[in-house]
Amino acid sequence: MSKTVNFTQMKDGTAEEYAFLTKHETEHAKGTADKLLQALVDLDEGLSGYKITRLGHSLQSATRAWRDGADIDWVVCALLHDIGDIYAPYNHDEYAAAILRPFVREQCSWCVQAHGDFQMVYYGHHVGGNPNKRDQFAGHIYFDDCALFCERWDQSSFDPDYDTLSIDFFAPMVREVFARPAYDPDVIRTGEREPLVTEARA
Repeated sequence: MSKTVNFTQMKDGTAEEYAFLTKHETEHAKGTADKLLQALVDLDEGLSGYKITRLGHSLQSATRAWRDGADIDWVVCALLHDIGDIYAPYNHDEYAAAILRPFVREQCSWCVQAHGDFQMVYYGHHVGGNPNKRDQFAGHIYFDDCALFCERWDQSSFDPDYDTLSIDFFAPMVREVFARPAYDPDVIRTGEREPLVTEARA
């Protein structure tokens, strides 16, 4: 077979051509972790005005999660929760969750998706927003998890004097998570919860 398919409209493709494309797409997907790590570095040139960069914030959030004894899903989600800031500034939480959802526990990706609304409790009243926006999720199985995610790891991680771990420390965790089979039920574990803070691991 040639290095490209023959069709110019998807409806004209053959089974053999789609098998060929699937192989290429699978190989391409293997590079996702490294692309995300590079995107994290790009956050260093992102939003200004805070005492630390978005990369610094992301690393500090993940460091706090790691030191709380959180498992790998929580740590990687803390690291990547703002990865959408460059390309999706108005729905960065949904953007990040969409990237993470095939590879982490549902509990974690849900918290990433909702964290923007939960964070409003800290500053919404200063910007004309609704500080109680998270109340729309009252009673949700992961409500308390997202509140704790924001309190311990997100809103607290803008400290230039905090002893933050490097991106190289977290890179193997990112590669491990994104090497998982996408949407594996044993990974997604719908409706299951793991603690954010685990004293035995902290």
